[in-house]
Order: sequence, then structure tokens, then C-alpha cells
Amino acid sequence: MLSARKDFWDDAEKARSILQKKTKLSEALEQWKRFSVRIRETENLWMMASEENDGGLLLDLEADLERLSADVREEELKMMLASEQDPMNAIMSIHAGAGGTEAQDWVEMLLRMYLRWAEKRNFKTAIIDYLPGDEAGVKSVSFTVEGEYAYGYAKAEIGIHRLVRISPFDAGARRHTSFASVFVYPEIDDEIRIDIRDDDLRIDTFRSGGKGGQHVNKTDSAVRITHLPTGIVVQCQNERSQHKNKSMAMKYLKSRLYERELQQKNDKLDEENKQKKDIAWGSQIRSYVLHPYKLVKDHRTNLEIGNAQKVLDGDIDDFIQAYLMAVSDRKS
Repeated sequence: MLSARKDFWDDAEKARSILQKKTKLSEALEQWKRFSVRIRETENLWMMASEENDGGLLLDLEADLERLSADVREEELKMMLASEQDPMNAIMSIHAGAGGTEAQDWVEMLLRMYLRWAEKRNFKTAIIDYLPGDEAGVKSVSFTVEGEYAYGYAKAEIGIHRLVRISPFDAGARRHTSFASVFVYPEIDDEIRIDIRDDDLRIDTFRSGGKGGQHVNKTDSAVRITHLPTGIVVQCQNERSQHKNKSMAMKYLKSRLYERELQQKNDKLDEENKQKKDIAWGSQIRSYVLHPYKLVKDHRTNLEIGNAQKVLDGDIDDFIQAYLMAVSDRKS
């Protein structure tokens, strides 16, 4: 047994990594054993209910099978999320593209969709930066998503999202097309070291705007950090304390630099980042059509769902699963 070797802890970092992998594999094995037990129990009960023609029990077993099927699909997805970053929390950013006020309203709709999706998965969310639109909606917003495999799931949403609808801001009730971009970064913890020199940073404070209540608008509590060598800019304004905003902005910056470092080491590591194109025609990963018909289509997998409102209410797991399956098939 590798962990029993005398020199196992000579390299502490490697040893911890091995033990973490062992723990994950053991947990996965135990989960599949539990699935096997549930399947056998359901088979036995199904045979009994069929022999006794027990309609009520058969209906209950049908519901149990649906739950079991959903649990198995969820575990299969976790097996596909094998990279070091997948189990991490996520930081998501949405930015308005072509379409003016329409696009800014679209950002707000996407924000609502993702917050509802996170709630369905029992993920915790917190808005860290919010720039309201000029007339309506949101120009850009960034928020954290905290939960098991949050980044692994959320990364499927990276790219351009396109909305087609009758504009509520157009007196002529004409059809408009709007675009918004979604970026997702793994939120790194303290165990991952990202060296940042103080001389490489420009830190500005400003008065918070948008969400956060009246108090934050009275003081220069918001923080903007510019990483001079890369030009990456992050900001946080959701906390009342300037110190807390600075701490969150630094965490956001480290996540951005970490992702950038991963890309430089291996350009193929994050295939989804190829979707980060101009926020306009021809580059969308998904289209949400509300007029003249209702349909949401993912252009990477060709998955289509007719109930657009259900999708906009946060029911996006089918799209995420289809994308992760497609990526897994390409790698295999």
C-alpha cells in the first residue's frame, strides 16, 4: 500500500494529493455500491407488486426509479468532472453585449436564471460586483457560486448567450436580438499559491453604486484592483467594509490569474474558453427564442427545449449535462 511506505510523507504535497484522490475514489465506489443495493431492492419490490397487482406500490416504485435514474446521472456527471479545478467554487461574470438597453435587460434575466439554478442545486451565491444599466437591466455583474463541483458544472455556461424576443422597450413592438457573455472562473483556496507583487497592483476605491443599500453609497467602500502586467481588472462593492471588498477583489483576481496560468500551461485544458469570442452575431453557444416561437437551443450539442420559461427559471441542468457528455465523448 503506497501510503504505508516510510517515505510517503517525504513530499507532503504529493502525499496529500494522493490521499485526496484515494478518498474521492473510495466515496465514488461506496456510492455505486449503494446504487447497486437500491436497484436490487427496487427489482424485488417491482416483482412483488406486479404479482400482487398493487397499483399504488407500482406508482411509488416508478417515482423511485426516476429519482434513482437522476441520482445515477448526477454521479456519472461527477465522474466526468475529473480536473483539479472542477470541485472548486466558481466565480461567474455576465456582461452585456450588442443590443444596448435590450442587452442589459438580458443580463438581468440571465442573472436571475443562474441564481435560481444555484438555488435548485443548494449552492450559495453572493453578488460581488453589480453595474446597473443606464435605463434598465444590468451592464455587468459578478457573483460567487459556492457548492460541490460548482465550477465543474458552471463552466458549461461559458460563452455567448443570444436572446430573440419582442422588445418591451420598443414602442413599435418590434423583434430584437440581444447578446450577453458569460465567463466562469474557479475560485481558488488558500492552498493554491498565486504570487502577486504589490508593485504590480493599482488599487482604487470608489463609492458603490447599484445594489448594496444606502449605506454603501455614502462611503468610498468599493474597491477596484488592476493587475498591471496583465491588464486584468476586478472590483467588489457588495460589502460595507472597504477591507472586505478588497479581500474579495483579491480572491477574484487570484482566480483570474490562476485560470490564465492554466491556459498558458495547456491551451487545450479549457476547451470552453474557445467560446469567448466577440459578443455578437455568429458566436453564440445558446439561443433563447421567445418570438415568433419559444425554443432554447444549445448550438454545441443541438439540444433543444421548447419550454423556454422553464429554462429561464433556472432549469438548465439538461444543457449542462449534454455539454459535459459531449466534451467527455470528444476526449475519450
